[in-house]
This record gives sequence, C-alpha cells and structure tokens, in this order.
Amino acid sequence: MNASSLAPFDALVLMSFGGPESEAEVLPFLQNVTRGRGIPDERLVEVGEHYYMFGGKSPINDQNRALLAAMKEELDARGIDIPAVWGNRNWAPYLTDVLRDEHANNGHTRFLAVDTSAYSSYSSCRQYREDYHMTTEALAEEGIRIEIDKVRQYFNHPGFAQAELECVREGIADFTAEVGTLDRSKHRVLFVTHSIPNTMQDASAVMTRGYQAQHEDLIEWIGGQLGDELPLASELVYCSRSGAPHIPWLEPDVNDRMAELKEQGVEGVMVVPIGFVSDHMEVKYDLDTEAAETAQELGLAYTRAATVGTRPAFVGGLIDLALERAAQVRGEDVEAPAVTSEGPLGPGSGACSIECCRGKSDKPVLPQWEAAAAR
Repeated sequence: MNASSLAPFDALVLMSFGGPESEAEVLPFLQNVTRGRGIPDERLVEVGEHYYMFGGKSPINDQNRALLAAMKEELDARGIDIPAVWGNRNWAPYLTDVLRDEHANNGHTRFLAVDTSAYSSYSSCRQYREDYHMTTEALAEEGIRIEIDKVRQYFNHPGFAQAELECVREGIADFTAEVGTLDRSKHRVLFVTHSIPNTMQDASAVMTRGYQAQHEDLIEWIGGQLGDELPLASELVYCSRSGAPHIPWLEPDVNDRMAELKEQGVEGVMVVPIGFVSDHMEVKYDLDTEAAETAQELGLAYTRAATVGTRPAFVGGLIDLALERAAQVRGEDVEAPAVTSEGPLGPGSGACSIECCRGKSDKPVLPQWEAAAAR
C-alpha cells in the first residue's frame, strides 16, 4: 500500500464532539453545545455537575488523542504517507481552525473525515455533515478553498463489529467471574446506546433502516457469532436522555429497565456500551456512575463491558473505510464489506443522500454529497 491509496485526499481528519478540559471550560463548552436553544446558564451549571465530578475534564479529548495516534501508527504500518489530524465541533481543537492551519502550513485542500460515531441519525451523522459545510464556507470567506468528504457510517463494518464482539466476549468472562455460572433466568445483557428524540429516529429511518434498527442488527450479528458462548437474553436500552420532558425519546432508559428486571427476578446485568466508541462522559457518568449506583441500590450484580477504544480491529477498520471511500471517489469498483445489510446505504456508496437524516433541519450540507451519493 502506498501514498496514492488515499488519493485524491491530502489528509485524514478525525472529527468528534469535543469536551472541556478544566472546570473553567465547562460552562463555555455547554454554551457552545446548546447555542440557540435558549437554555439559561443556571440550568447549564446544573448539567455541568457531571463534568465537575471529574474535575471539569471530559475524558473524550484524551481518548481522541489516543485514537488519532493509533490511526497514525496504522497508516505508518501500511506504508501510507498521509497526515492525520483531529478537529471538534464544540471545543478546541475546532475543525475550522485545524483545517485552516493544515492549509496554511501544508497546502492541503482535500480532506477525508472519520467521525467518532458509528450509526445513522441527525446528531451522529448529518450534523457533522453540516459542520463540514460550515467549515468550508467559513474558510471560503477567508479566501481558502477546501473540500471535505467522509467515510460511511460504520456500525456494520467488520472492523467495528469485530471489535465490539471482542468487548462482549471479555465482558462475558468478567460477568461470569462475578456471578458464577450464567443463568438465563437470573442474568441479562443490556446493550446501551445514546437515546435520541423519536422524531430524530423517524428521520434516520427515511433513507436507511434507522438508528435503532442498526443497533439491533449489530446486536443480532454479535449473538449469532457467540452462539452458546452467550446463553443470556439481551436487549437494547438507552441512556443520556436530555431535553424537555414532554418530548418523547427512545426508551427504555437503562436505569428504568434494571428496576423492571429486578422485579422480574433478575439478579445481575452485563451492560455493553455498544453506541459509544470510547469511555467518554456518557459512559463514565451515565453507566459507570449513575447506572452502577442504580444497580447497587437494586441489589443487582453489575458488569460493564469495554468500548472499542483503540482496539486494532477498530482502528484497522477505520483505515479500511478511508481506503474504501478514496477508491470510490476515484471512480473504482469497490467492495464495501458489512456484517449486516440494510439496503443500498449500508454498505453504501460512502456518501449519504442529501436527504438522509434531515428531519426538520434546514441547514445545508456539502453540495458534493448529492453527487457523490448518486455515483
């Protein structure tokens, strides 16, 4: 593999949500996240308590630094001579600043992005596409012309799927060590992902099978791979609900479901954070703190499986996805591997339809998405 493998792109971009790194940064960060929603600072300070419990430092930035380093090592191991950089939506390093610097220092103009979210929905995919449009427009106003493309959502890519399978296998071993022999009547596996509003779920299912179904498809594949290794029933539950209480979000919440299972005679649960690629705040607080406390109060044994993090299968899969998208852009016939199939978008053309996950959003995404999706 040589440098031309990722032609016509000049650089890879790891794109993520961002997070504060000190107590002084928590409120400005939350103001960024909620800009335009009219949420008073007093309420944001309350929300910020999750961060203050950890000294104001979100774990997500260090995890992205580690993932970026692992991606660079994988590129080097394959002999692919292309830089990889990291940019965020809501906190430094901001995407626009990073790409401006890349252009000024190295003359780069074509960037291929890898997002730290595997599934299709407005907040986990389309909003990043809006970010790319805003960055290209902001830099164009400065006289800097760049292009950004991205890899497909990778919930069903073999690299991510195999890494998730490893996490579940290790979790089973840890859970068994805690509770002894696994008993279907006493123990349950809860796959957990970030809840989203029902309207966002509906929008995600217009052009794909949708956010919820993508998780369920991967869970079904994992169960098929494990067979008798996993003698327990499993199900998808949610965490991190926010927003006005009258707006319906995907349910059940992991804490509510554990209470129901306790009433049904369940004695222990293994929680698998299948919706998250690393141990950021939704994992460290919502699962390792809040859900663990709920389990303790209920008298449930509780084991939390790992996230994929920087596992070689996951990192290698991200580079495979980049190579796949570069080949598609060059007009080559590409086999897009997947462990599940949800139709033409998964595995897909690499780019989403211009309408994908739109919902009520009227913000533009990059113009080349429509043309790329039609190729």
